[in-house]
Order: sequence, then structure tokens, then C-alpha cells
Amino acid sequence: MNVLLVSAVIVVIDQITKAVTRSTMMLGESKPIIKNFFHFTYVTNDGMAFGLNFPGGIYFFTSVSLLMTVFLAWYIWKEKDSDLILRLSLALIFAGAIGNLIDRVLFGTVVDFFHFMIGGYSWYIFNVADSSVTIGMILYIYNGILKQSAVNTIIESA
Repeated sequence: MNVLLVSAVIVVIDQITKAVTRSTMMLGESKPIIKNFFHFTYVTNDGMAFGLNFPGGIYFFTSVSLLMTVFLAWYIWKEKDSDLILRLSLALIFAGAIGNLIDRVLFGTVVDFFHFMIGGYSWYIFNVADSSVTIGMILYIYNGILKQSAVNTIIESA
């Protein structure tokens, strides 16, 4: 399976959803999809995950994103013969990194719009790229746990 195709599809979906958000909503506008649970809320983020930021952060985050994207490309190539879960996890992280890097380079900020809430609690607003990174990290950790479990089983049976 060519996992880079998965990356490409996710980047395209991410960029389309961000373009639709930019063109159909006003910054700060929120449209309830499921009232008091899920809204499309258009915000921008010039920091990193969860809105963390500091002066000059856009240059730092763009540089780090670029370096991490290059590292991920190398890592995917290095693991091209590894198991599917590992390659897929890296492809998802790579897609998310590319999607948000495109925003940082072209617009200086990342578009976020998925907004979940329960009662008075509101989760951080995020996008398709963020979701891809999160799912990729979960798969990466899961894959690592599976491998460690297999190693432990072999050691215990020896």
C-alpha cells in the first residue's frame, strides 16, 4: 500500500475544508451543527497545538514544522518496508504536518474550525490536519505497544 497516497488525499481534504471555511465564514463565526455539542467555528491559530504561542512564534513554528516534515519524509522512506500500521501512522502525521505547514507558509496562520463542547466545557478548535496528526500518533503509539508486547512475550517464553 502506498501510504503517501493516503497523505496526499488527507492534505487535499484538509486544504479544501480550510478554503471552504475561509470563503464561507467570517473569522470568529460559529455555525451549530449539533447545538451545544458540535459547531463549525472559524478561528485562526498562529501558534502551535492548542493555541500555544510566544513572540516571534510564527517563524519558530514554521521552521520547526518544515524540519519535522523533512524528518518525517526521511522516516517514511526509511520504514518503507516496515509493517503497514507504522507506515500508515507516519503517513497520517506527515499529512497533518504538510497541511498545517501549507497554511503557515501561505497565510501565516492555520485555519481551525472543528469545535466540540459539552455543557460549559469547550475543547480546543482544530482541523483535518490536526486530526490526522492525532490519529497518526495514536497508531504510532499503538504499534509501539504491540511490538513491545510481542518482545515481552518472546522473552517470557524463552
